[in-house]
Amino acid sequence: MNCATPTDITFSFRGFSQRAGITSDHSDGFGIAFFEDKACRLFVDNQSAVESPIAELIRNYPIKSRNVIAHIRKATQGKINLENSHPFMRELWGRQWIFAHNGDLHGFHPELSGRYTPVGNTDSERSFCYLLDQLVMHFGYKEPLLDDIFNVLLDISPKIAEYGTFNFCLSNGQALFSYAVTKLHWLVREYPFKPAQLIDLDVEVDFSHVTTPEDRVAVITTEPLTQNEKWTAFQPGEMILFKDGKPIQIHMTHIERLERERLNPALKRITRADQY
Repeated sequence: MNCATPTDITFSFRGFSQRAGITSDHSDGFGIAFFEDKACRLFVDNQSAVESPIAELIRNYPIKSRNVIAHIRKATQGKINLENSHPFMRELWGRQWIFAHNGDLHGFHPELSGRYTPVGNTDSERSFCYLLDQLVMHFGYKEPLLDDIFNVLLDISPKIAEYGTFNFCLSNGQALFSYAVTKLHWLVREYPFKPAQLIDLDVEVDFSHVTTPEDRVAVITTEPLTQNEKWTAFQPGEMILFKDGKPIQIHMTHIERLERERLNPALKRITRADQY
């Protein structure tokens, strides 16, 4: 979730966490990170988000943040233990970075510099360390612009995806980068807000009663969380940068862009130049 103003995620997380053993089988651990400027609160557990007392706390404790990344794990590589639970956190350029991966990479064992070393034994954490290594290699120790980070990630991500499925969300507290090879969806909630009804629970919230005209929220998820809102599917190989609750940079082919704008005219209002 990426927001214009600090926002809680309790509504979305209630539905999302049901997929950890009730409406789906992602029950091999969970985690969630809430940014507060450069730092973040990170909660992880190797229990499922259905059974974990930590997950119950998150469902009922409205921690507000402008950038949140949550993950429910279905293990493909690595043991079901705490060190393999997403999301993962590292420091770069004086900020915490948070990464969560959905997919499976086969034979991906890149040479790492040693600055970033996996704690666990998943392909996911290995790819995160590699991404950060590559950012340091490109920019050194001076923090670059978000646009420049976007372009480097856009170059690196397809190369990692050659090893399998590589869908991810990445944030440094300023913005949220997302990339999909197979499956991600997104939407933006903004004024005038409307009711939203979860798919995984019989719960509905009328956001017009709990928001202001200044609020705006972008939600990115593998599968849509609500049944009465319009979700946009990522195209294979598409990368989007979200900031202040909206997409500000999108990479897609020219044909895909024209078709997407036909279906969603709001995309024409993106203020920065798209990448093709």
